[in-house]
Amino acid sequence: MPRDTPPPRTGRTETETLRGFLDYLRTSVAAKVEGVPEPQVRTPMVPSGTNLLGLLNHLTSVERAIFLGEEVTAWPDTFRAAPSDSVGDVLTRYRDTVERANAVLDGCADPAAPLPRPPSRHGPGRPAPSVRWALTHMIEETGRHAGHADILRELIDGTTGR
Repeated sequence: MPRDTPPPRTGRTETETLRGFLDYLRTSVAAKVEGVPEPQVRTPMVPSGTNLLGLLNHLTSVERAIFLGEEVTAWPDTFRAAPSDSVGDVLTRYRDTVERANAVLDGCADPAAPLPRPPSRHGPGRPAPSVRWALTHMIEETGRHAGHADILRELIDGTTGR
């Protein structure tokens, strides 16, 4: 049985600590999807219809909305990957989105400052959240769904651990 990966012991600053935990969770949730064959990766394992590939697709959308300012009009739809999307497609899209989000965060020195955002297509709208709020929310969101992914993966093939 592989050794469980403990949480990070990193960060001299608040932002480094938050980013360290978020990156740890991002890596954990992506690892739960890797290596799961079709159709199990998109097979609902619970009555709600939740499946591994859909969770990762959803987290990609949340990362894009929070850190990149992209608008999502139908959140329930984000829990399903397109039938034409392979596991590799969804993993690559997630990792690319995380890389883009981290590039935005690299330019944010003050955790109290608002995240930089492109102008909205629908006018000024809501103000951007602070870097602190965005990181905390993404830790909560990714951690919640990483827990779901843990259970789904164990149901599929018995794999446990982070």
